[in-house]
Amino acid sequence: MRTFGTVRAVDRVSFSVEPGEFFAMLGPSGSGKTTCLRLIAGFDLPDSGQVLLEGRDVSTVPPYERNVNTVFQDYALFPHMTVLENVDYGPRMRGMSGAERTSRAHEMLELVKLAGFEQRKPGQLSGGQKQRVALARALINQPKVLLLDEPLGALDLKLREEMQIELRNLQRRLGITFVYVTHDQGEALSMSDRVAVFNQGRIEQMATARELYTRPRTPFVARFVGGANVGEGDVAERLCGARQAFAVRTENVQVLAPNDAAAAGMIAADGEVLDVQYHGATSRWQVKLDAGEIFSATRNASEVLRVPDAPGERVRLAWARESMVTLEAQ
Repeated sequence: MRTFGTVRAVDRVSFSVEPGEFFAMLGPSGSGKTTCLRLIAGFDLPDSGQVLLEGRDVSTVPPYERNVNTVFQDYALFPHMTVLENVDYGPRMRGMSGAERTSRAHEMLELVKLAGFEQRKPGQLSGGQKQRVALARALINQPKVLLLDEPLGALDLKLREEMQIELRNLQRRLGITFVYVTHDQGEALSMSDRVAVFNQGRIEQMATARELYTRPRTPFVARFVGGANVGEGDVAERLCGARQAFAVRTENVQVLAPNDAAAAGMIAADGEVLDVQYHGATSRWQVKLDAGEIFSATRNASEVLRVPDAPGERVRLAWARESMVTLEAQ
């Protein structure tokens, strides 16, 4: 538990991470994931509860005495030092001999594909290169756990996707436990062994990426992880005849002309087009249903050639009952 005044930033959160696991904490801003990471790192102290590292209670142990290292979103590199000096800073502070730490720093830079950049300053590096230096500096101390706080948030989309692959490959090669904080659900799903979804200081669901996507447990998880359509209360009753909350993924929703009949066994809902967003091979439709909810559908362009797509036009959405996931009430 960690509170700030009347705000419960981390509220009765409990989880364990397996050795060598890539574990992600996913959630929107203010959900408690970064505070949880700071508690693990030792930059903050819990009001109650324990932080255990290899079975040892480190709740009150200072950060420099915990066998963990942290990579931050802003990299926190020393601008007046060279790349080599940044990387060997940790071992230098621990009293390691110059020859040994220089050798290890070169090994780390080779590992992150920055050999030849030793004498550059951070100001001479790209965002992706700075990220690699920060990783090398964190890994050189051989931590049991590497904590990463939104480490790719400052990178452009293409570079971020490339770094996701490299980070995952690096983690597998080293076998170090990664605890990764992100608000990007695509990032969490593509990289992690397991994901804990945070909301208002609590974990809503913790599962593998595939399970989170295919079997979300709550309306929040369904909406946040993959952007599913959610029907609750009156809307669920109008669409399905019962007030049981449900979710259906956008790719499982068909878009039909207003007079087209849905296939047998499908649920149909009429509505008005709000917007159609073009994404190349696919388009994303946003439709205000007569039942009182906005639903989305992601379709291949060839599937909707004869369907009205201007804002204000009438369309019919349809989805199979078996594509729906029953959700817990919140």
